[in-house]
Amino acid sequence: MGTKWFTFRVLFQRGVYPADDFHMVKKYGQTVLVTQDLALENYLDKILKQVNQWLLTGAVTQLVLAIVSKDTRLPLERWVFDINVVEQPAAEGSQPAPAKPESEIQAEIRAILKQIVSTVTFLPVIDEPTVFNILAYTSESVDIPANEWVDTDPLAIEASKSQQVKLRSFSTDVHRIEAMVAYRYEG
Repeated sequence: MGTKWFTFRVLFQRGVYPADDFHMVKKYGQTVLVTQDLALENYLDKILKQVNQWLLTGAVTQLVLAIVSKDTRLPLERWVFDINVVEQPAAEGSQPAPAKPESEIQAEIRAILKQIVSTVTFLPVIDEPTVFNILAYTSESVDIPANEWVDTDPLAIEASKSQQVKLRSFSTDVHRIEAMVAYRYEG
C-alpha cells in the first residue's frame, strides 16, 4: 500500500528524525527516502506487517501517524489515512471488474508522496523535539496480538486549535484510501 514510504516521507519532512538518518532509493518510479536507523526500520517492519495482515482481511479502517511533542506530549500533527474496502459487485453471471493496473496505483502513490513533500509550504515549522505514534483503528472483532498493540489516547488535537488539509486519495482493487493531515494551529 505504500504505508512505509508515506511514514518515512512524513518522518523526514517533519524532522522527527534527522535528515542524515535517511538515504534515497528508487521506488514507484521516483526517489523515496528510506531510514538508515535499524531500530526504526525494525519497528516499522513489525508494525506494518501486522497492518498488512489487517488490510488483507478488511479489519483496519484507519491508520494515523501522530507527531507528538516529546516534552509536553501534546499532539502536533495527525496524518490520517481512512481505509475503505472496495466492494466488488457480485451479480450472478457477471464478470469481475478488471484489475486496476499497477502503474495507475503507483502513479497515485507517487502523487501522495509529492503532496506530502509540498506540505512543508503550509504546515507550521516544528521547532521542538518530537516523537511519533502509529494508531490503527480496527473492527471490534479483530484479533489484536498481545503485547504488540495497546489501547491508547487518540492523540486528537482540540478542534479550536486545529486546521485540516485533505490530501489526495488513491485506490487499489481492494481498498480506497482517503488522506488528510490535521495540525495544531494557535493563531
